[in-house]
Amino acid sequence: MSSFGKVGKVSKAFGRRGELIVNLYDTFPEDFDKEGPLFAYIDALAVPLYLERFERRGTGSALVTFADFDSDARASELIGRELYLRTEAEEENDGEIYMEDLVGFSASFEGDSRRGTITSFVDSDANPLFEVTVEGREILIPAAEEMIASLDIDRREIEFSLPEGLLDLYM
Repeated sequence: MSSFGKVGKVSKAFGRRGELIVNLYDTFPEDFDKEGPLFAYIDALAVPLYLERFERRGTGSALVTFADFDSDARASELIGRELYLRTEAEEENDGEIYMEDLVGFSASFEGDSRRGTITSFVDSDANPLFEVTVEGREILIPAAEEMIASLDIDRREIEFSLPEGLLDLYM
């Protein structure tokens, strides 16, 4: 966690559409870029959380909604979790895309109309994998460059080029 700094903690739900109250630490920057992600550690992975809404409530808290956490059930997964920002040192050497940065991206598949969302990255020396939710089912896709047909960072979209029949094994 040395490349991330703690900036807040999700304290409670607020409303019925995934809204959350976040307690902001003194380390939370005044000039926070709302386009960039906050991070929460889920299953030992730094998961990027992109904001759909961010309203400061005084200096010590904010009302937020995160993309892909748009229901009470999904948002409740974040209650009690610390939030982090990348440190400036890491941002300076950025420009490189890491597989774990793709968690939360929407996923499509060449030659197939089904769509999904990357929900996790399993980092393994032997076989790193993306966990993708498609039509309510979890599928595993090798996290290899040859499986990626296209990647749009700005739109947070990835298109996979899978071997024929791989997607159908899970469906």
